[in-house]
Amino acid sequence: MRRVLAVLALLASTFVVTSPAAADACSGVAVVVDFSAFGGGVQTGCAAGDPASGLAALTGAGFTYSFVPRQPGFVCRVNALPNPCTAPTTSAYWSYWHGTPGGTWSYSTSGAGSHDPAPGTVEGWAFGPGTAPGATP
Repeated sequence: MRRVLAVLALLASTFVVTSPAAADACSGVAVVVDFSAFGGGVQTGCAAGDPASGLAALTGAGFTYSFVPRQPGFVCRVNALPNPCTAPTTSAYWSYWHGTPGGTWSYSTSGAGSHDPAPGTVEGWAFGPGTAPGATP
């Protein structure tokens, strides 16, 4: 019974939904991660200051990531999802987006390791066929 409760607690903490409006209060780079494909919601965080890359913004906002095995630079998992890590396909991968608060999303034309987000902007991540996060930047 304790094991079941521990697993349920872990799952609940993985899918905590925070308000996208929290991105408005960010003095650095706001990060929005859409976990809807996994039955979760949209989570937001703030990377303080001026992170040097999209990956630095992601971790600075409190998220973890890992790369696709044998494909360094291609994000496979955010906060350990999906598990197991699968090779990206056209129907399932972490897409990377940029926006300004209250604006619209733009699909990134560069990788998160080479993009340098400016303070006051919003970085977005969504798992699926390349659709934008389900929250306004």
